[in-house]
Amino acid sequence: MKTIRLLYPDYVSGGLETYYFGANLMAHILPENEKQPLFKVEIAPPDGKERSVADGIYAKDEVLDGIKSAMRVIEEAKPDKIITIGGNCVVSQASFDYLHGLYENTGIIWIDAHPDVSTVKDNYPNAHAMVLGSLMGYGDSSLSDLMKNRKFNADEILYVGLQGLHDYQEKFLKDMGVDFKVQTEEFVSDDEIRAFMNRFEHILVHLDIDVLDAALFHSTYFANKDLVGDGSGSGRMTIEKLDDVMKCITDNSDVVGLTIAEYLPFDEHKLHNMFSQIKLFTE
Repeated sequence: MKTIRLLYPDYVSGGLETYYFGANLMAHILPENEKQPLFKVEIAPPDGKERSVADGIYAKDEVLDGIKSAMRVIEEAKPDKIITIGGNCVVSQASFDYLHGLYENTGIIWIDAHPDVSTVKDNYPNAHAMVLGSLMGYGDSSLSDLMKNRKFNADEILYVGLQGLHDYQEKFLKDMGVDFKVQTEEFVSDDEIRAFMNRFEHILVHLDIDVLDAALFHSTYFANKDLVGDGSGSGRMTIEKLDDVMKCITDNSDVVGLTIAEYLPFDEHKLHNMFSQIKLFTE
């Protein structure tokens, strides 16, 4: 079995340059494994420029070009398993679509405070909030039409860590028939996770770091008080609980794809930018 690591530092889909920095830092944080070659999706480094919104999507051409580039890298590598290192949540589209083409009986565990099923009509232009809707075939057509394999069904998705929803998100999930539970009081249990996994031969895991409580883990979107996004709130999970969830999943199923997304180390990025202005480091 060939497992690759796909470094995909997309930042324009989330509208924050720290996504780029965070993805590259995450690639160093993960345990080393020489048996897992690293492939990189070439994303132009942040340039400080504002992009425009086209057809309801911020930096639409760059977003689509990134997904197409990721698809090419994956198809050339021909892996059996993929660890995708983002960047923001949109990075799951290419790898999950590819793996769904290899493994038909596959479920998705979406570990996230948010459902990621927004559409352009919801007036939030950042594509990272649209990716699971796209994988289901109900996102913007420019995103969903890039997929080469069968779209995911509503009963092939389990949310872990999901927090309070906007009305339009709740309506989408109910209209599509997704069985979801808002987990503001308690998370789905290990038994519920295992029951879901037992229905599938293979599992894809999408881990959005903002499932963690921003008061306890500060490298998330919601730890930055200057950001408001679409008005959503922070996750409530501790790192210890996330550890338990990940072990439950990986110890009891065949995980063929794992995405790590939305790691936003704001303090470290500020340090990097500070040192970048000091002549001693650049001369």
